[in-house]
Amino acid sequence: MNSKITGVGCYIPELVKTNKDFMLHQFYDEKQHLINLAPEVIAQKFESITGIQERRYVSADMQCSDMAAFAAEKALSDANCDRETIDQIIVAHNFGDVVKHTIQTDAVPAVASRVKHKLGIKNPNCIAYDILFGCPGWLQGMIQAHAFLQTGVAKKCLVIGAEALSRVLDQNDRDSMIFADGAGAVIIESTVNEAGVLSFSMQSHCLEELDYLNLGKSNYPESDPRIRFIKMKGRKVYEYAIKHVPLAMKECIDKSGLTITDIKKIFIHQANEKLDEAIIRELYKLYGLSEFPNDLMPMNIHKLGNSSVATIPTLYAMVKNKEIEGFEINEGDVILFASVGAGMNINAMCYRV
Repeated sequence: MNSKITGVGCYIPELVKTNKDFMLHQFYDEKQHLINLAPEVIAQKFESITGIQERRYVSADMQCSDMAAFAAEKALSDANCDRETIDQIIVAHNFGDVVKHTIQTDAVPAVASRVKHKLGIKNPNCIAYDILFGCPGWLQGMIQAHAFLQTGVAKKCLVIGAEALSRVLDQNDRDSMIFADGAGAVIIESTVNEAGVLSFSMQSHCLEELDYLNLGKSNYPESDPRIRFIKMKGRKVYEYAIKHVPLAMKECIDKSGLTITDIKKIFIHQANEKLDEAIIRELYKLYGLSEFPNDLMPMNIHKLGNSSVATIPTLYAMVKNKEIEGFEINEGDVILFASVGAGMNINAMCYRV
């Protein structure tokens, strides 16, 4: 028995925010000191490091759960799946629904429950619940769904990653430019086919790494200290990811009985272009290789930014639908999913298409 993806879908918000839009902002550091660089210089430096040129924000009348439901509808259609046969709806997010112009996160009822409601699923045996696991949340949902499918408790799961980070951004923090909104979803089912999940690995580091991503007060000196925004210690996250993520990816590949040259594509969390490239280089070094193929790592961060849990399922759906030039996956290909984020958490999964 194995677990196989039978349908994919994603929702990309329509509102485009370019780096030029941030040139109107004043940026302060974490000590609330004004950064003495022109905003356009900050934006240009940001693009050179992250590769992000644009990002998408959800419209004012939509919520995280709305995006999740739209992505789910596409995945259900792609799988030609009767929604009443879904055993579990697993939604990965970090902040739930956040009403525009407020900063209060709302996850009661669970986002997954709201998605089930929006999809009109009546079956009470379809269990809907959320996962909070930082940016690796969607992949953790996939690992959890796979575990349920393996035991026979479930036969068909809907796994969604959705986030509206634009609702929790500090506009006076340079790091706010990295984040974006979006949703991606898959249907994953039990199968006797050899294709599907081959292996996975997971790690949590929660000592000094605990607050590398957190909620904190605005960088703006006159802000209300009671209102909190998403905060990131960028250098700490970078150093942590470079050290630990390649090891977790190698562990996953080794568990599958394969080696790095068997991997056709790597779908890594779209966190930062230079960081992702550095992680892949370090992974290849662990196998004694200095270069990796040009068509190994598809990316959509340049136009879509970092949408946290939504980046991998969105990227996978786009490549599967041949929407990213120069990248495609074919039946029988072995691919690797990998992510890192708040917790700090890491996970990886080897999968045969």
